[in-house]
Amino acid sequence: MRCFRKRSTIPVLGVLIICLMFMNLYIEDEYVLEEEAKHLKDTSTHPLGSDRYIHTFKNLSNLSPSINVKYRILAGMPLSRKRYLTIGLSSVKRKKGNYLLETIKSIFEQSNYEELKEIMVVVHLAEFDSSWCESIVQDISRKFSHHIIAGKLTIIHTPMEFYPMLEGLKRNYNDPDDRVKFRSKQNVDYAFLLNFCANLSDYYVMLEDDVRCSRNFLTTIKKVITSRKGSSWVTLEFSKLGYIGKLYHSHDLPRLAHFLLMFYQEMPCDWLLIHFRGLLAQKDTIRFKPSLFQHMGYYSSYKGAENKLKDDDFEDDAFDIPDNPSASLNTNMNVFENYEPIKAYSSTEEYFWAKSPSSGDFYHIAFERPIKINKIKVCTGTEDRQNDILHHGTLEVGERVIGNKKGKKCTTYLRLGDFKNGNFEMENIDRKVLFNIDCIRILVTKNQIEWLIIKSISIWTTEPMNQ
Repeated sequence: MRCFRKRSTIPVLGVLIICLMFMNLYIEDEYVLEEEAKHLKDTSTHPLGSDRYIHTFKNLSNLSPSINVKYRILAGMPLSRKRYLTIGLSSVKRKKGNYLLETIKSIFEQSNYEELKEIMVVVHLAEFDSSWCESIVQDISRKFSHHIIAGKLTIIHTPMEFYPMLEGLKRNYNDPDDRVKFRSKQNVDYAFLLNFCANLSDYYVMLEDDVRCSRNFLTTIKKVITSRKGSSWVTLEFSKLGYIGKLYHSHDLPRLAHFLLMFYQEMPCDWLLIHFRGLLAQKDTIRFKPSLFQHMGYYSSYKGAENKLKDDDFEDDAFDIPDNPSASLNTNMNVFENYEPIKAYSSTEEYFWAKSPSSGDFYHIAFERPIKINKIKVCTGTEDRQNDILHHGTLEVGERVIGNKKGKKCTTYLRLGDFKNGNFEMENIDRKVLFNIDCIRILVTKNQIEWLIIKSISIWTTEPMNQ
């Protein structure tokens, strides 16, 4: 695990300064990396809150959409056709072990033929030892030549001349000099990788170079993205470890690359990513369960230290993932804070939470198009709030949508059944309901004093969904 570290308290003042400075990233203009590297070197010995640093950041705010850096393409070449997902890996020479080839193998082996059409893998060999790079390129080319020829795998390298200063950096958190250099260079490695991948696909997921994948992970990712259509998000997480399984919109990659370069010496990459997400108004972590990626290395890329961390939420074959088709969600319940309806309509750790519901209150789902449904499962309450369940309620399906986007509903509804102990589950619905379903309505049938948590709503369709 390359980024994982025990968290420390980050001074509030520093966070506020970062927030104010990062607002300038929306300004776009011509800029070249040589000048950017010069400014980064100039700021390497100045504290984050200093006037010189703020002035330097304002100079850097005139950023072009991408960083002007010359890459060496060591193998493969991205095709002109834009893919659905780019998978990025950054790798360096390790003192012990090398898991890069196994990681690439897992990506391709755990994807079916249709999924392989939609992915692009980019490996950034971020090592200045040219003989090591040549050796790794030869190994990858021998084992994955067909994927390289097909344009599914590209290997790149960024020459040392484009890197900012990596010596004499600030020793934040009392880290030793070599640790500061390692994590600072790692931030720059990732920045260059993100910059290269910015226009290759609609979405981008970052992996580390010692990871194995769940079977059909792309199909699962597409289902999650589809279920969150219409909601705003910056980062979706498919692993709880380090910089593994973090998904972004590709249009955010240039900004993220610049952000990592701005603050490359300040803190480890996984901490910077939390700030980036927050600055773009995603306050909470959105993490999917089960995890789709697992750390498999035994030795860290930092000094070869032992690192046996495992994600206990990982499932090798997450075959029973719900489809949750695109839909408009609304409710007339008194929603608590930001526990909005969308937070129940996914397989993440979020949930919908409303204050004491009354008889007649509802949670409504209106699909973008009529669908056939095989199975519906709704869970209410949580382990720590076991009484915040739907004590008296029913689930209905409807047809013929009317209304606008904010208040869609169906003209007729069919009751499927009641909630029992706060849960509802039914299979073979397509055999019981003869019409294509436009809506699902969860209806409260009796006043309750307790608040209501809808932890998850899972829907499996009869026909494959168009993602």
